[in-house]
Amino acid sequence: MPILERHDTGPVAHLRLNAPERLNALSDAMLAALQQALETLAEDRGIRVVLLSGEGRAFCAGHDLKEMQAARRAADGGAAAFADLFARCARVMTAIRDLPQPVIALPHGIATAAGCQLVASCDMAIAATGTRFGVNGVNIGLFCSTPMVALSRNVPRKQAFEMLTTGAMIDCARAADLGLINRAVPADRLQAEGEALATTLAAKLDTAIRIGKRAFYRQLELPLDAAYDYTAGVMVENMLEAQTDEGIRAFLEKRPPAWQE
Repeated sequence: MPILERHDTGPVAHLRLNAPERLNALSDAMLAALQQALETLAEDRGIRVVLLSGEGRAFCAGHDLKEMQAARRAADGGAAAFADLFARCARVMTAIRDLPQPVIALPHGIATAAGCQLVASCDMAIAATGTRFGVNGVNIGLFCSTPMVALSRNVPRKQAFEMLTTGAMIDCARAADLGLINRAVPADRLQAEGEALATTLAAKLDTAIRIGKRAFYRQLELPLDAAYDYTAGVMVENMLEAQTDEGIRAFLEKRPPAWQE
């Protein structure tokens, strides 16, 4: 079986991490498969939303520690391999942010270390009730510095620092309160809830969602005045789209828009 499965339902792509015997760890093979899938999806105009889930009893337990330990046998003690691993992982996480389509994570079981980073890197997340989240590398002497990047952009500063330094797990209620996930639902409803949200997004004007996602992350990096200047230009770009004209006309005429993308 492929380590990463994909099947499409209309405009929604379903990606499933498929290494349950290793708790869907972000091994070299898993990172390569994710990178390839994201690059393919970026060029697929037929796909409007991506759902990301995991097979087995966990969403993702982070990096593959056995692979990392094996790298220590190199002459440099693993330095080059570790640098390459974290660079490749960062490319996957930023590829999710840069993907034109929204990505919705559907975690269950556990999402720890780089697995928690994966959830934080997605645009939205709906978790199965009972899922636990943590950046718990500190418990084995490895501070979760790269997972911290995505976590600290989702969770308030003091709470993120507490998670990173204590290695403590948090439950779904706490994850929702902190903004790591949008909400939690019963496990038997997880897929249906994800598909319902994806269907809602897929029904919007694709151009507007793509423009909006790019602008959302770009403006967060800017000072307030620069953010307004930038997003004003984005609004102009969006307004000049022919299908936006149709959407506004339809609203004013009290009819459904007849978008032709």
